[in-house]
Amino acid sequence: MMGYRVAVVGATGAVGREILKTLAERDFPISEVAAVASARSAGQEVSFGEKSVLKVKNLDTFDFKGWDIGLFSPGASVSAVHAPRAAAAGCLVIDNTSQFRMEHDVPLVVPEVNPGALRRIRRGIVANPNCSTIQMVVALKPLHDRFRVKRVVVATYQSVSGAGKDGMDELWAQSRAMYVNDPVTAQEFTKPIAFNCIPHIDKFMEDGSTKEEWKMMVETRKILDPDILVHATCVRVPVFIGHSEAVNVEFHEPVSASDARAILRDAPGVVVMDTRDDGGYITPADCAGEDAVFVSRVRRDPTVEHGLSFWCVSDNLRKGAALNAVQIAETVVAQGLLKKAA
Repeated sequence: MMGYRVAVVGATGAVGREILKTLAERDFPISEVAAVASARSAGQEVSFGEKSVLKVKNLDTFDFKGWDIGLFSPGASVSAVHAPRAAAAGCLVIDNTSQFRMEHDVPLVVPEVNPGALRRIRRGIVANPNCSTIQMVVALKPLHDRFRVKRVVVATYQSVSGAGKDGMDELWAQSRAMYVNDPVTAQEFTKPIAFNCIPHIDKFMEDGSTKEEWKMMVETRKILDPDILVHATCVRVPVFIGHSEAVNVEFHEPVSASDARAILRDAPGVVVMDTRDDGGYITPADCAGEDAVFVSRVRRDPTVEHGLSFWCVSDNLRKGAALNAVQIAETVVAQGLLKKAA
Protein backbone atom coordinates (compact mmCIF):
# COMPACT_ATOMS: atom_id res chain seq x y z
CA MET A 1 0.00 0.00 0.00
CA MET A 2 1.23 3.47 -0.85
CA GLY A 3 1.47 5.53 2.27
CA TYR A 4 3.50 7.39 4.85
CA ARG A 5 5.34 6.32 7.96
CA VAL A 6 3.60 8.05 10.85
CA ALA A 7 4.75 8.27 14.48
CA VAL A 8 2.18 9.23 17.12
CA VAL A 9 4.03 10.71 20.09
CA GLY A 10 2.19 10.76 23.41
CA ALA A 11 0.23 7.76 22.20
CA THR A 12 -0.96 6.65 25.64
CA GLY A 13 -2.62 9.98 26.53
CA ALA A 14 -6.22 10.94 25.81
CA VAL A 15 -5.31 12.94 22.69
CA GLY A 16 -2.75 10.41 21.47
CA ARG A 17 -5.30 7.61 21.60
CA GLU A 18 -7.79 9.83 19.77
CA ILE A 19 -5.19 10.57 17.07
CA LEU A 20 -4.65 6.85 16.47
CA LYS A 21 -8.42 6.32 16.32
CA THR A 22 -8.88 9.26 13.92
CA LEU A 23 -6.07 8.14 11.58
CA ALA A 24 -7.72 4.73 11.29
CA GLU A 25 -11.24 6.09 10.83
CA ARG A 26 -10.22 8.53 8.10
CA ASP A 27 -8.05 5.98 6.22
CA PHE A 28 -5.03 8.26 6.24
CA PRO A 29 -2.47 6.80 3.77
CA ILE A 30 -0.15 4.94 6.14
CA SER A 31 2.45 2.33 5.34
CA GLU A 32 3.60 2.05 8.97
CA VAL A 33 2.49 3.59 12.26
CA ALA A 34 4.41 3.77 15.53
CA ALA A 35 3.00 4.50 18.98
CA VAL A 36 5.60 6.44 20.97
CA ALA A 37 5.49 7.65 24.56
CA SER A 38 7.60 8.13 27.70
CA ALA A 39 9.88 5.46 29.10
CA ARG A 40 7.33 4.57 31.79
CA SER A 41 4.73 3.81 29.08
CA ALA A 42 7.10 1.82 26.83
CA GLY A 43 5.88 -1.72 26.29
CA GLN A 44 2.22 -0.90 26.87
CA GLU A 45 -0.27 -1.68 24.12
CA VAL A 46 -2.61 0.78 22.40
CA SER A 47 -5.24 0.23 19.73
CA PHE A 48 -4.96 1.39 16.15
CA GLY A 49 -8.29 0.86 14.44
CA GLU A 50 -10.48 -2.08 15.29
CA LYS A 51 -7.99 -4.86 14.61
CA SER A 52 -4.47 -3.56 15.20
CA VAL A 53 -2.64 -3.30 18.52
CA LEU A 54 0.63 -1.39 18.76
CA LYS A 55 3.35 -1.83 21.34
CA VAL A 56 4.48 1.55 22.67
CA LYS A 57 8.06 2.57 21.90
CA ASN A 58 10.27 4.69 24.17
CA LEU A 59 10.44 8.31 22.98
CA ASP A 60 13.89 8.86 24.50
CA THR A 61 15.45 6.26 22.21
CA PHE A 62 13.09 6.49 19.21
CA ASP A 63 14.88 7.27 15.94
CA PHE A 64 12.78 9.56 13.71
CA LYS A 65 15.00 9.07 10.66
CA GLY A 66 12.89 7.63 7.84
CA TRP A 67 9.57 8.64 9.43
CA ASP A 68 7.49 11.08 7.38
CA ILE A 69 5.08 12.59 9.91
CA GLY A 70 5.18 12.91 13.69
CA LEU A 71 1.87 13.72 15.38
CA PHE A 72 2.95 15.02 18.78
CA SER A 73 0.86 15.34 21.94
CA PRO A 74 3.24 14.60 24.84
CA GLY A 75 3.16 17.91 26.76
CA ALA A 76 4.95 21.17 25.94
CA SER A 77 8.20 20.50 27.79
CA VAL A 78 8.60 17.12 26.07
CA SER A 79 7.82 18.56 22.64
CA ALA A 80 10.41 21.27 23.27
CA VAL A 81 13.08 18.57 23.39
CA HIS A 82 11.89 15.97 20.90
CA ALA A 83 10.02 17.90 18.18
CA PRO A 84 13.17 19.68 16.94
CA ARG A 85 15.02 16.35 17.11
CA ALA A 86 12.35 14.72 14.93
CA ALA A 87 12.32 17.65 12.49
CA ALA A 88 16.10 17.52 12.18
CA ALA A 89 15.76 13.86 11.19
CA GLY A 90 13.45 14.85 8.31
CA CYS A 91 10.14 14.03 10.03
CA LEU A 92 7.43 16.70 9.66
CA VAL A 93 6.15 17.44 13.17
CA ILE A 94 2.52 18.42 13.79
CA ASP A 95 2.56 19.46 17.44
CA ASN A 96 -0.53 19.60 19.65
CA THR A 97 1.16 21.33 22.56
CA SER A 98 1.52 25.04 23.29
CA GLN A 99 5.31 24.94 22.84
CA PHE A 100 5.65 26.39 19.31
CA ARG A 101 2.30 28.10 18.65
CA MET A 102 3.42 31.69 18.92
CA GLU A 103 6.85 31.31 17.31
CA HIS A 104 6.94 33.45 14.17
CA ASP A 105 8.47 30.77 11.94
CA VAL A 106 6.04 28.00 12.95
CA PRO A 107 2.64 27.98 11.17
CA LEU A 108 -0.40 27.77 13.47
CA VAL A 109 -3.03 26.04 11.38
CA VAL A 110 -6.72 25.20 11.26
CA PRO A 111 -7.24 23.67 7.80
CA GLU A 112 -10.71 25.18 7.26
CA VAL A 113 -9.35 28.62 8.16
CA ASN A 114 -5.74 29.16 7.01
CA PRO A 115 -4.43 26.16 5.02
CA GLY A 116 -2.15 28.46 3.03
CA ALA A 117 0.01 28.95 6.14
CA LEU A 118 1.37 25.42 5.57
CA ARG A 119 3.41 26.76 2.66
CA ARG A 120 5.44 28.72 5.20
CA ILE A 121 6.89 25.73 7.06
CA ARG A 122 10.49 26.65 7.90
CA ARG A 123 11.58 24.43 10.76
CA GLY A 124 9.77 21.21 9.95
CA ILE A 125 7.17 21.95 12.64
CA VAL A 126 3.50 22.89 12.37
CA ALA A 127 1.56 23.89 15.50
CA ASN A 128 -1.96 22.77 16.33
CA PRO A 129 -3.86 25.59 18.10
CA ASN A 130 -5.52 25.47 21.50
CA CYS A 131 -8.78 23.49 21.51
CA SER A 132 -10.96 26.44 22.50
CA THR A 133 -9.38 28.62 19.80
CA ILE A 134 -9.88 26.03 17.06
CA GLN A 135 -13.65 25.75 17.38
CA MET A 136 -14.11 29.52 17.66
CA VAL A 137 -12.06 30.41 14.56
CA VAL A 138 -13.78 27.70 12.49
CA ALA A 139 -17.08 29.45 13.24
CA LEU A 140 -15.66 32.98 12.88
CA LYS A 141 -13.81 32.47 9.57
CA PRO A 142 -16.82 32.50 7.18
CA LEU A 143 -18.36 35.42 9.07
CA HIS A 144 -15.06 37.33 9.01
CA ASP A 145 -14.77 36.81 5.25
CA ARG A 146 -18.17 38.44 4.73
CA PHE A 147 -18.59 41.00 7.52
CA ARG A 148 -15.04 41.51 8.94
CA VAL A 149 -14.75 40.78 12.65
CA LYS A 150 -13.79 43.79 14.76
CA ARG A 151 -14.05 42.48 18.33
CA VAL A 152 -14.87 39.19 20.06
CA VAL A 153 -15.92 38.67 23.68
CA VAL A 154 -16.10 34.98 24.54
CA ALA A 155 -16.90 32.96 27.64
CA THR A 156 -15.88 29.31 27.47
CA TYR A 157 -17.30 26.32 29.32
CA GLN A 158 -14.49 23.78 28.99
CA SER A 159 -14.71 20.09 29.81
CA VAL A 160 -12.33 18.30 32.14
CA SER A 161 -10.86 16.23 29.29
CA GLY A 162 -9.02 19.43 28.37
CA ALA A 163 -6.86 18.62 31.41
CA GLY A 164 -6.28 15.05 30.18
CA LYS A 165 -7.17 11.68 31.63
CA ASP A 166 -6.32 12.82 35.17
CA GLY A 167 -8.88 15.61 34.92
CA MET A 168 -11.56 13.16 33.79
CA ASP A 169 -10.65 10.76 36.59
CA GLU A 170 -10.92 13.57 39.15
CA LEU A 171 -14.43 14.55 38.04
CA TRP A 172 -15.51 10.91 38.21
CA ALA A 173 -13.95 10.34 41.65
CA GLN A 174 -15.35 13.55 43.12
CA SER A 175 -18.85 12.89 41.75
CA ARG A 176 -18.85 9.42 43.24
CA ALA A 177 -17.49 10.72 46.57
CA MET A 178 -20.31 13.26 46.82
CA TYR A 179 -22.97 10.62 46.21
CA VAL A 180 -21.63 8.32 48.94
CA ASN A 181 -20.76 11.20 51.30
CA ASP A 182 -17.00 10.65 51.19
CA PRO A 183 -14.57 13.58 51.51
CA VAL A 184 -13.81 15.41 48.25
CA THR A 185 -10.22 16.33 47.47
CA ALA A 186 -8.95 18.54 44.61
CA GLN A 187 -5.65 17.63 42.95
CA GLU A 188 -5.87 18.38 39.22
CA PHE A 189 -7.98 21.51 39.69
CA THR A 190 -7.72 24.37 42.16
CA LYS A 191 -11.15 23.64 43.66
CA PRO A 192 -13.56 20.69 43.50
CA ILE A 193 -14.87 20.38 39.94
CA ALA A 194 -17.82 18.05 40.58
CA PHE A 195 -21.07 20.07 40.56
CA ASN A 196 -18.99 23.24 40.32
CA CYS A 197 -17.51 25.74 37.82
CA ILE A 198 -13.94 27.04 38.11
CA PRO A 199 -13.07 30.33 36.34
CA HIS A 200 -9.40 29.42 36.12
CA ILE A 201 -7.62 27.44 33.37
CA ASP A 202 -3.81 27.49 33.18
CA LYS A 203 -1.67 30.02 35.07
CA PHE A 204 -2.58 33.57 36.03
CA MET A 205 -0.79 36.36 34.18
CA GLU A 206 0.16 39.85 35.34
CA ASP A 207 -2.95 41.55 33.94
CA GLY A 208 -5.30 39.15 35.75
CA SER A 209 -6.02 36.99 32.70
CA THR A 210 -5.23 33.30 32.69
CA LYS A 211 -2.89 31.87 30.09
CA GLU A 212 -5.83 30.02 28.48
CA GLU A 213 -7.56 33.36 27.94
CA TRP A 214 -4.36 34.86 26.56
CA LYS A 215 -3.99 31.91 24.17
CA MET A 216 -7.44 32.54 22.71
CA MET A 217 -6.51 36.16 22.05
CA VAL A 218 -3.08 35.74 20.49
CA GLU A 219 -3.88 32.54 18.57
CA THR A 220 -7.05 33.98 17.01
CA ARG A 221 -5.09 36.98 15.83
CA LYS A 222 -2.28 34.83 14.40
CA ILE A 223 -4.66 32.46 12.60
CA LEU A 224 -7.44 34.77 11.45
CA ASP A 225 -6.44 38.46 11.52
CA PRO A 226 -3.98 40.44 13.69
CA ASP A 227 -6.43 43.36 13.90
CA ILE A 228 -9.19 41.41 15.70
CA LEU A 229 -9.65 42.29 19.37
CA VAL A 230 -10.40 39.31 21.63
CA HIS A 231 -11.41 39.21 25.30
CA ALA A 232 -11.96 35.78 26.84
CA THR A 233 -13.11 34.32 30.16
CA CYS A 234 -12.31 30.61 30.35
CA VAL A 235 -14.17 28.38 32.79
CA ARG A 236 -13.72 24.70 33.63
CA VAL A 237 -17.08 22.93 34.00
CA PRO A 238 -18.08 19.42 35.21
CA VAL A 239 -18.46 17.94 31.71
CA PHE A 240 -16.32 15.01 30.57
CA ILE A 241 -15.99 15.80 26.83
CA GLY A 242 -16.92 18.84 24.76
CA HIS A 243 -16.09 22.53 25.05
CA SER A 244 -18.84 25.15 24.77
CA GLU A 245 -18.48 28.85 24.05
CA ALA A 246 -20.80 31.83 24.27
CA VAL A 247 -19.39 34.10 21.56
CA ASN A 248 -20.28 37.77 21.12
CA VAL A 249 -18.94 39.40 17.96
CA GLU A 250 -18.83 42.99 16.77
CA PHE A 251 -18.34 43.37 13.01
CA HIS A 252 -17.21 46.22 10.76
CA GLU A 253 -20.08 45.57 8.33
CA PRO A 254 -23.84 45.24 8.92
CA VAL A 255 -24.89 41.68 9.77
CA SER A 256 -28.20 39.92 10.31
CA ALA A 257 -28.81 36.69 12.17
CA SER A 258 -30.44 35.09 9.11
CA ASP A 259 -27.50 35.95 6.84
CA ALA A 260 -25.00 34.70 9.42
CA ARG A 261 -26.92 31.46 9.85
CA ALA A 262 -27.01 30.88 6.08
CA ILE A 263 -23.27 31.55 5.74
CA LEU A 264 -22.44 29.22 8.61
CA ARG A 265 -24.59 26.45 7.10
CA ASP A 266 -22.38 26.52 4.00
CA ALA A 267 -19.09 26.73 5.92
CA PRO A 268 -16.68 23.75 5.96
CA GLY A 269 -16.53 21.98 9.31
CA VAL A 270 -19.60 23.78 10.70
CA VAL A 271 -23.02 22.31 11.48
CA VAL A 272 -25.82 24.73 12.38
CA MET A 273 -28.56 23.46 14.69
CA ASP A 274 -30.59 26.49 15.62
CA THR A 275 -34.33 26.28 16.10
CA ARG A 276 -36.07 28.37 18.69
CA ASP A 277 -37.69 25.38 20.36
CA ASP A 278 -36.97 23.41 23.50
CA GLY A 279 -33.82 21.42 22.68
CA GLY A 280 -33.25 23.20 19.36
CA TYR A 281 -29.55 23.67 20.10
CA ILE A 282 -26.42 21.57 20.61
CA THR A 283 -24.94 20.73 24.01
CA PRO A 284 -21.57 19.10 24.79
CA ALA A 285 -23.34 15.79 25.46
CA ASP A 286 -24.61 15.90 21.85
CA CYS A 287 -21.22 16.60 20.27
CA ALA A 288 -19.00 13.96 21.93
CA GLY A 289 -17.46 11.77 19.24
CA GLU A 290 -18.46 14.15 16.44
CA ASP A 291 -16.09 15.93 14.06
CA ALA A 292 -17.94 19.19 13.46
CA VAL A 293 -18.06 22.55 15.16
CA PHE A 294 -21.73 23.03 16.05
CA VAL A 295 -23.35 26.47 16.14
CA SER A 296 -26.67 27.35 17.81
CA ARG A 297 -28.47 30.38 19.28
CA VAL A 298 -27.46 32.77 16.49
CA ARG A 299 -29.00 36.15 17.27
CA ARG A 300 -28.40 39.85 16.84
CA ASP A 301 -26.82 41.86 19.62
CA PRO A 302 -28.70 45.18 19.60
CA THR A 303 -26.31 46.86 22.07
CA VAL A 304 -23.60 47.48 19.44
CA GLU A 305 -23.88 48.71 15.86
CA HIS A 306 -23.06 45.44 14.08
CA GLY A 307 -23.33 42.81 16.80
CA LEU A 308 -24.04 39.09 16.80
CA SER A 309 -24.03 36.36 19.46
CA PHE A 310 -23.90 32.59 19.05
CA TRP A 311 -23.32 29.37 20.97
CA CYS A 312 -20.52 27.12 19.74
CA VAL A 313 -19.82 23.52 20.82
CA SER A 314 -17.24 20.94 19.74
CA ASP A 315 -15.56 17.74 20.93
CA ASN A 316 -12.27 19.10 22.25
CA LEU A 317 -10.45 15.77 21.90
CA ARG A 318 -11.43 15.46 18.23
CA LYS A 319 -11.71 18.79 16.38
CA GLY A 320 -10.00 20.53 19.28
CA ALA A 321 -6.94 18.29 19.03
CA ALA A 322 -6.70 14.93 17.22
CA LEU A 323 -8.88 15.60 14.18
CA ASN A 324 -7.34 19.01 13.51
CA ALA A 325 -3.85 17.47 13.66
CA VAL A 326 -4.83 14.71 11.22
CA GLN A 327 -6.52 17.26 8.94
CA ILE A 328 -3.25 19.23 8.91
CA ALA A 329 -1.46 16.06 7.81
CA GLU A 330 -4.09 15.45 5.12
CA THR A 331 -3.71 19.03 3.88
CA VAL A 332 0.08 18.74 3.80
CA VAL A 333 -0.29 15.63 1.63
CA ALA A 334 -2.93 17.28 -0.59
CA GLN A 335 -0.70 20.33 -1.13
CA GLY A 336 2.25 18.09 -2.10
CA LEU A 337 4.41 19.34 0.74
CA LEU A 338 5.71 15.90 1.73
CA LYS A 339 8.43 14.72 -0.62
CA LYS A 340 7.61 11.03 -0.75
CA ALA A 341 5.21 8.24 -0.04
CA ALA A 342 6.84 4.90 0.70
